[in-house]
Amino acid sequence: MAIRLIRKDGDEVLRKKAREVEKMNDKIKELIDDMIDTMYDADGIGLAAPQVGVLKRIIVVDIGDGPLVLLNPEIVDYSGEQTDDEGCLSIPGRYGAVTRPYYIKVKGQDENMSSLEIEAEELLARVLCHEIDHLNGVLFKDKVEGELSERG
Repeated sequence: MAIRLIRKDGDEVLRKKAREVEKMNDKIKELIDDMIDTMYDADGIGLAAPQVGVLKRIIVVDIGDGPLVLLNPEIVDYSGEQTDDEGCLSIPGRYGAVTRPYYIKVKGQDENMSSLEIEAEELLARVLCHEIDHLNGVLFKDKVEGELSERG
């Protein structure tokens, strides 16, 4: 397990669409472990593989309940809306208001390539949407209402 370099805004890899994970192997397992370590090291609550320079459809999330790993996540249902400030490990120190669905349903696979479905609300829904956007080359700043602000 290792801490990987988090790519910053302006790195072209952040604007590319990630490819599906078709099978689990040692390289993907190592990537997942490294992503979890990197997320925790950076005090983040979510990280997508493109943020560490790997164009694979993998996200890791932890909003305080332990790490959640999703491969090939896809939002299949959503409702309501919520607006709150977001930040991003790839755009450090910058924040802005983003409106996201209040509720989402996500289908994907876990680290064993078993199918799973997650229903999420509030913060977990927000983080999952944010990280899934990364897999499609979308950054939160593309959805900010108003201007990005800085916080010390």
